[in-house]
Amino acid sequence: MIDTRAGARPGWAWAGLAAALALVALAGWPLPHEALDWQPALARTEPWRALSAVGVHYSAMHLLANLAGVLAVGVLGVAARAPAASVWAWAAAWPLTQFGLLVEPALLHYGGLSGVLHAGVAVIALQLLLPAARTTPVRQWIGAALLVGLCLKIAREAPWGPPLRHPAGWDIAVAPLAHASGFAAGAACAIVVQLIGRVRRSAPPASSSGPFT
Repeated sequence: MIDTRAGARPGWAWAGLAAALALVALAGWPLPHEALDWQPALARTEPWRALSAVGVHYSAMHLLANLAGVLAVGVLGVAARAPAASVWAWAAAWPLTQFGLLVEPALLHYGGLSGVLHAGVAVIALQLLLPAARTTPVRQWIGAALLVGLCLKIAREAPWGPPLRHPAGWDIAVAPLAHASGFAAGAACAIVVQLIGRVRRSAPPASSSGPFT
């Protein structure tokens, strides 16, 4: 169970969400790919595939690489002391990453964690970079470095090109658009939750008035 209460220790709810993603990936490994993967043709009738797609992996190498990735992103969030707002942002970006793939209908099937992992890194980068109570210059520099590195990686992958690529050393085709979609979803959700938090902090406290005497 993920504890996102305001009093929960920062970072551990993030670790819980990372663990949940890893468990979905492991649970989906023995199941038929077509039963869980993202398919744009089924987006309206079976929207739950936007969640279950992270349980689809097309080879053992694919699964192991993504499990290592979710461990790394989980550790990153714990080290950054990700607050509840960041956890909610990453959770919201999970299905939005797959829905973003609708811009490329030629990508008939998609499965894996990599898009959602890019979303998680984007959330942490913006958490560190944008003004907040715990932000310091060092944290902002780390956030900026993460954000620039992520942008350069995605630009190098050229997600505007063919929907599937076959990089050297991999035994599966990869979809660079998923990385770009995850980045966009994570960044958008991080900005939204930070704006909501800022509005709540700036709102005057509710006052209660008793009966007139």
